[in-house]
Amino acid sequence: MTERVVIIGSGPAGWAAAIYAARANLEPLVFEGAQTEENRLSGTLPLGQLNLTTEVENYPGFAAGNLTQFLETAIPEGQRKYMAPHSGHGVSGPELMELMRQQAKNFGTRVETDDIVEVDTTSRPFKLKTLEGKEVQAHSIIIATGARANYLGLESEDKYKNYGVSACAVCDGALPRFRNKSLVVVGGGDSAMEEASYLTKFASTVYLVHRRGEFRASKIMAQRALENPKISVKWFTGVEEVLGDEKQGVTGVRLKDLKSGATEDLAASGMFCAIGHTPNTNFLKGQLQTDDKGYIVYTKPFRTDTSVEGIFAAGDVADSYYRQAITSAGTGCMAALDAERWLGAQGVH
Repeated sequence: MTERVVIIGSGPAGWAAAIYAARANLEPLVFEGAQTEENRLSGTLPLGQLNLTTEVENYPGFAAGNLTQFLETAIPEGQRKYMAPHSGHGVSGPELMELMRQQAKNFGTRVETDDIVEVDTTSRPFKLKTLEGKEVQAHSIIIATGARANYLGLESEDKYKNYGVSACAVCDGALPRFRNKSLVVVGGGDSAMEEASYLTKFASTVYLVHRRGEFRASKIMAQRALENPKISVKWFTGVEEVLGDEKQGVTGVRLKDLKSGATEDLAASGMFCAIGHTPNTNFLKGQLQTDDKGYIVYTKPFRTDTSVEGIFAAGDVADSYYRQAITSAGTGCMAALDAERWLGAQGVH
């Protein structure tokens, strides 16, 4: 059997594409990703980056309120058990993603909890291979694999990953090792502001380390961080080394003043990196046109077409600029419509 459309990825873009494709009777097959330790460490588990965030304040339609009763009826108990109790403030990232996933399934979307590790774009139908060794053929593909968090690249940083070094405050911030301790967040964008603000729920002090003298973050996010009494900013500063030992893990960071060159050892129980993302396109092995950062390039204005006819891209895997849940969902819708119309033109219905 040759699938009409295969969707790779399970963030807002992937589920929006699945909803639209399913409603067009294309019976989409979604590969949401594998539940592997490697994916956990890289932040590429099923449901995407939004599943690693707390409150989502800017997704239209989810004003502050108690969604508990709705969530209990909308999402099967087996899926709800992995979600934290609803906070009553808008919708959380995991809640929104589970709702999208269930909505796609309600229209007949089939879901495989597996990774696509290889795609052959040189013949038609396209051939895909999964981590578990399954082979699939597809007339069209929608790539919605998103982007993963970047690290500084320090040897000491790699040494202490999962022992105090993290790229996800929501995943790890509540761990006992971080409670009532000093923590470090590296970065200057919206992600860094959100990570730092979130960690103040648990930490005694959060040091926000930034290489410049002003944040790149949006004004409202930067203002929240600057006004938080538990956040202390280290301007014009870089991380030179992560300090620690085998018993305690991270015990501090060595900071370098980028103006004077002076170093400072700062005691901290953890360091959280919030310095951008890398698109998840390695599995494509260069078969699609990408930019210098690895993001898939759209080849037609206002369309989701890629450099290979019949393959479409949606969400952060092709967007290094907006990177919002709503824009990802929007391009997911576009990709499904583009795929549907392309399939129709090929006589595939």
